[in-house]
Amino acid sequence: MPINITMPALSPTMEEGNLAKWLVKEGDKIKSGDVIAEIETDKATMEVEAVDEGTVAKIVVPAGTEGVKVNALIAVLAGEGEDVSAAASGAAAPAAAPAPKAETAPAQSAPTAQPAPVAPAALTTDSHRTFASPLARRLAKESGIDLTALVGSGPHGRVVKKDIEAAVSGGVAKAAPAAAPAAQPAAAAPAPAPVAAKGMSDDAVLKLFEPGSYELVPHDGMRKTIAKRLQESKQTIPHFYVSVDCELDALLALRTQLNDSAPKSKDGAPAYKLSVNDMVIKALALALRDVPDANVSWTDSNMVKHKHADVGVAVSIPGGLITPIIRSAELKTLSAISNEMKDYGKRAKERKLKPEEYQGGTTAVSNMGMMGVKNFAAVVNPPHATILAVGAGEQRVIVKKGEMAIATMMSVTLSTDHRAVDGALGAELLAAFKGYIENPMGMLV
Repeated sequence: MPINITMPALSPTMEEGNLAKWLVKEGDKIKSGDVIAEIETDKATMEVEAVDEGTVAKIVVPAGTEGVKVNALIAVLAGEGEDVSAAASGAAAPAAAPAPKAETAPAQSAPTAQPAPVAPAALTTDSHRTFASPLARRLAKESGIDLTALVGSGPHGRVVKKDIEAAVSGGVAKAAPAAAPAAQPAAAAPAPAPVAAKGMSDDAVLKLFEPGSYELVPHDGMRKTIAKRLQESKQTIPHFYVSVDCELDALLALRTQLNDSAPKSKDGAPAYKLSVNDMVIKALALALRDVPDANVSWTDSNMVKHKHADVGVAVSIPGGLITPIIRSAELKTLSAISNEMKDYGKRAKERKLKPEEYQGGTTAVSNMGMMGVKNFAAVVNPPHATILAVGAGEQRVIVKKGEMAIATMMSVTLSTDHRAVDGALGAELLAAFKGYIENPMGMLV
């Protein structure tokens, strides 16, 4: 029997991925554990290993295919002693249903039925159905494009992603009553409601600008995921904000002392180089240890009280951001946190993080101080109940013991899920954080 290779679920929330590259070709013999393909998710590019042994009989989904659904057939193996040609020919039938760009089923009903009209070129004998890839259908829905008005460029007139993009840039008519049942002639009126929940439609935006004065850049998977999660957060989580100013001079002095005393390798490279952000991560982790009621996640039936402070750190990468997690940060040394963050930052920009390295966590830090931002409020990223927004350290005139003095100050704002962390508890957590920042020796003992 042929062995089916399907699109793997590389994370618990993954619904589809892009098949970026095949590392094998038809006819290659593979064994369990061999890396056979690279899959792009919204957050990372990951290698896929073979589970079974055999010969690659047929590659069903070609490299570069976007929006391949989890569990869709992507390739077929011939087992030991099995005829490769027979395994390959047997792959055609199952491929049509799950694979997004390798469908052949429509060919029997469409070739000569309606050769002249433009719109029906992509129709089957079911006059109300247009054949389109799952990704194209989703993009059409989001853009308000009427699929029946398009001529597909895919196999057998199938509408694919590039057809939708061309329709958007070319101003093809948006979905209207033509696609609605006759009994609903007024369907066009309420249509903007779901669009408004997502944002302005392409048509509403583009008519405000002169043609040719812009270009359209389709949203990639990462940007769509960020938009979806943050919109969900602001719509479903009651945010509450607490801010405080922290004096940094003692922390900066200790940081300099620790960096100067770092062991050096034979080539003179220090074993670590602490940043202010490394010390912020540690301080927040210790504060959560000291205020355990704030180290929680909300569910409909329970308060999830965490035993360790797993601190996510927002890292900006091309096209968006990702939040790798320092696990059990309250137990780690500053040097361990620093080196772990350097590794995460490098691999995040290469999109090489593993799902377990950026999923979960109990809180997060978003630091825009290095960009000169004085203060801001971050959006809670569920299942976290808190996120700390960190501004720039700057010299300010303050009052100490009744006299004016100059100190380096940093403003931070704690955003909380008010269902889980109320104002008093948030203030207690922030006070504990401030204590470690202003008395940093406490982070070393």
